[in-house]
Amino acid sequence: MRVLHFGRFYDDNYGGMERHVAVLLDSLKDEIEVANVVANDRFRFEVTRERGYPIYKVPSLGLAAGMALCPTMPFVLRDIHRRTPIDIVHLHFPDPMSHFASGVLPATVKRVVTWHSDIVRQRRLLALYRPFLDAFLRRADAVILPTPAHRFSSTQLNAVTDASRFHCVPFGFDLSQFQERPAEADALRERYSGRSLVFALGRHVYYKGFEFLIEAMRSLPQAVLVLGGQGPLTETLRRLASGSGLGERVDFVGRIPEERLAAYYHACDVFCMPSVERSEAFGIVQVEAMACGRPVVSCELGNGVNYVNRHGETGLVVPPRDARALAAAIGALLGDPELAQRLGAQARARVASEFTLRAMRFGTLAVYRELLPE
Repeated sequence: MRVLHFGRFYDDNYGGMERHVAVLLDSLKDEIEVANVVANDRFRFEVTRERGYPIYKVPSLGLAAGMALCPTMPFVLRDIHRRTPIDIVHLHFPDPMSHFASGVLPATVKRVVTWHSDIVRQRRLLALYRPFLDAFLRRADAVILPTPAHRFSSTQLNAVTDASRFHCVPFGFDLSQFQERPAEADALRERYSGRSLVFALGRHVYYKGFEFLIEAMRSLPQAVLVLGGQGPLTETLRRLASGSGLGERVDFVGRIPEERLAAYYHACDVFCMPSVERSEAFGIVQVEAMACGRPVVSCELGNGVNYVNRHGETGLVVPPRDARALAAAIGALLGDPELAQRLGAQARARVASEFTLRAMRFGTLAVYRELLPE
């Protein structure tokens, strides 16, 4: 069985969707033959095997409305299929570029879609794209949902009228890297002179809501915000923190290598994911923080985000775009260590029971084998 994934990016645009694809392919590569097609960060075709499977980096002209412009992607895909026939193409939506590129493949190639989120911001473009999206979803052989909430919170899955084509396969993670507290966590605590630490991580883009978290820090003088990741809004967020008089109480640490993430999660007292739009439909970073036994503060988005972080069980949930509510929730956890410890312990137990690598691997393989029983 040969399965080709569209992982969108493998560069500085590397976000939650890209991390999910990498973890999924790492878990599948010993069971089946896998490959990943991504947009390069330059107009050049490159192939690497750094993770034990081919990563095809397709020439890109840059981004438009968050989508990579890769005019040669259909030709690259057709050439890949001609050289080594593909059994299943696995797309990760939203990603119109991969959708249109996959059209060059014959109908005999099965189509699988993992539905990460609806298209939220680009409403005008969605109006133009929607007929093509609906037509594709009607023909898709399987649609994988990370949580049950994805199906019922989506306004763009109506074209799938056959419920048997929906498959719920929770995102899974290698939890072993998060279970032990790294020595670096203590060094990080010392760096901030023993102050309470709030950790947040993600691409610096519009729907992440980091500006509201920075504003909330003005009401939390006892704490430091450690903000990981980078993106198009990084400089705007820096100016906001500086203009708010927060100074060193907001530390922009940039992109954190995977092998160092556990130290940051373990070092913090509270993890916050202040996302404000349904573009955030799961929140992988929530699960990683929970695996480290940290309580999570997130926003009520009415989708998979709140399926993962349950108010009063694994953390606290507040209204979106409400800096005061964020500050109150974070302050409540910082001011009540027993509450934070209890929610953190329950968060770790929830992750260990539901969001495992094994469950994701077997669930995904079960979908593939249902499509290709031979």
